[in-house]
Amino acid sequence: MENSKTHIYFVPGLAASSKIFEYLQFPEDKFELHFFEWLLPISENEPLEAYALRMAQLVKEKNPVLVGVSFGGIIVQEMSKHLHPKKVILISSIKSNKELPKRLKIIQKTKIYKLFPAHAIKNIEGFFKYAFGDYAKKRVKIYKEYLSVRDETYLKWAIYNVLHWNQKKPIENLIHIHGIDDEIFPIKHIKNCITINKGTHIMILQKAKKISEIIIDSLN
Repeated sequence: MENSKTHIYFVPGLAASSKIFEYLQFPEDKFELHFFEWLLPISENEPLEAYALRMAQLVKEKNPVLVGVSFGGIIVQEMSKHLHPKKVILISSIKSNKELPKRLKIIQKTKIYKLFPAHAIKNIEGFFKYAFGDYAKKRVKIYKEYLSVRDETYLKWAIYNVLHWNQKKPIENLIHIHGIDDEIFPIKHIKNCITINKGTHIMILQKAKKISEIIIDSLN
């Protein structure tokens, strides 16, 4: 029966489209999949909590499963505070601001991100090169295909909220899937997670079969 299916809502990473989930595989008779695209923030100053509430109001089922990749993981954790999810699942993300790497903490404290030219921030690959160096240079082709949100207000808002997320401890009922080779959020800062060998920050594309299996097993 349709109502017996588990509803899973997916939120992509910063500036990414739902296309990043295209390789996931779930049995259609057991799961109903819903893919979010990014809403534009009302302004650069819209509180993260208010934005998450707007996203949560788009969820129509009770006790859904929320899955978020990278910044999308932060968003689903904030959404969960307005819902009663069966489970919250993070992929390549962080559970609290304590898991931010030193590099990003420095960018936050020094406000270097404010010096990045406004016209260049629309070129999100440029920002990733600026913030993450050689890692991003190797990934530009992939970024161009999957990072489709170019709105300047959204990008400034999202980057600010990654750096200034004030979650101090993990929420309950959480599963965290993280790659051993994640370059954005290095595994050495991540606690209590299911690790994926050779998984990078974009393993949602490269390790989709394994990630699908872990999610399905966690919901059985």
